[in-house]
Amino acid sequence: MNERHVAVVGGGIAGLAAAWFLTKAGLRVTVLEGSPEVGGKLRNSELAGQALDEGAESMLARRPEGLDLVRDLGLADRLVYPGTTTAGLFSHGELRPMPAGQVMGVPSDLKALAATGVLSQAGVARAALDLARRPTPRGSDLSVADFVGDRLGKEAVDRLVEPLLGGVYAGRVEDLSFEATLPQLAHASRTHRSLIMAAKAVKEAAPADAGPVFTTLRGGIGTLPRLLAEALERAGATIRTSAMTRELHRTRRGYRLVTGPRPEPVFLDVDAVVLAVPASPAARLLADLVPAAAKELDGIPYASMAIVSLAYHSTAFPRLPDGSGYLVPAVEGRAVKAVTFSSVKWPWLRERDPNLVLVRASIGRFGEEHTLQRPDSELKAVAMTELAGTCHVGELPIDTRVTRWGGALPQYTVGHLDRVARIRSAIAPHQGLALCGAAYDGVGIPACVSTARAAAARVIDQLKEVESD
Repeated sequence: MNERHVAVVGGGIAGLAAAWFLTKAGLRVTVLEGSPEVGGKLRNSELAGQALDEGAESMLARRPEGLDLVRDLGLADRLVYPGTTTAGLFSHGELRPMPAGQVMGVPSDLKALAATGVLSQAGVARAALDLARRPTPRGSDLSVADFVGDRLGKEAVDRLVEPLLGGVYAGRVEDLSFEATLPQLAHASRTHRSLIMAAKAVKEAAPADAGPVFTTLRGGIGTLPRLLAEALERAGATIRTSAMTRELHRTRRGYRLVTGPRPEPVFLDVDAVVLAVPASPAARLLADLVPAAAKELDGIPYASMAIVSLAYHSTAFPRLPDGSGYLVPAVEGRAVKAVTFSSVKWPWLRERDPNLVLVRASIGRFGEEHTLQRPDSELKAVAMTELAGTCHVGELPIDTRVTRWGGALPQYTVGHLDRVARIRSAIAPHQGLALCGAAYDGVGIPACVSTARAAAARVIDQLKEVESD
């Protein structure tokens, strides 16, 4: 097997994880990353002298794949957990606590919901009708807005479910698939007439000692790709950055990849290929080789967003917030959709400088590209105005940063699961070819690592079959 050569196209967390699993299997691996550095949407840099993530800031601790990878790399001692996961919602003009017992915004306890004031009295009464309504006809899939709205009413969708899904996908509940974005609830709701009772069943099924929901690495989760790349190179893998893959062709032995400028192309012949890039570049590379898969991949839209990071002296806050942050429903009409008090959420940041408060404001939903076309100075002003209004911040930040993520988040629209099944069906006959990444089974780090492991396993198994023949 060590004579077999596999190319991994894409140096984000999925591509690097796939390369890690392939290298551990004894394969020769080359990673081709089009940008100047690996990491994809995992990146960090300094803000006011502190390392702060520019993209994703954590990963789920209750899915094993991300933690297993960190431990496999010998980095378990760097894992840290939030000081608090208490979050709020800005609803009806005020910051309010997140309802206890909710599952991605779907309530399991109506009394707890009513106590928060997130919904009006009429909104709570409408949600309660879910307990008595007949089952909702659904077929194979419905949008989140259609299914949850039918069960709980529009106000619950707009003020509870939309802000949570907006934080994950930056998407619109009118477009997002109920089955793909809320899989636990979708599964439970098939055996419970009431969605509230389905949410209660999901909560009750969770282990009582499940531990923290999220984790990160000391220094930020953005350090993970660099540490993984270093481990890959020590293990003998090759990582080429600024190496955009322009073409992919089938050869008698395997595949040929074309990088470099058109006048001076660089060819790489390999036995197998893992495509760990977003849907659009994957579609471009597969257009001639697997046109059916390319057509489906072209049907996956992406949302853009920006993260405004601000560093304040602690005196700027009359009182340091208690929670980790808050979400803002789109119906509030505010540009900022989420605020994270990083220094409160992650104690390791406060340990390094107790007098510094680091805050991240997320801006942009699917279809709001016009908002992101504003200059950095205006996005910073939007974030500062948000904090002045909700937290009474009375000073200017001592440092700021705007990170723009164009086309960063795949949208799992209605029919997404069937679309992914058709993509995999089209790829299946092509030996030594696999796909992984955020476009398929989840946008979080553990989900991406899971797809990477599956892609690597497919390639390994197929190369072993060739060896045995």
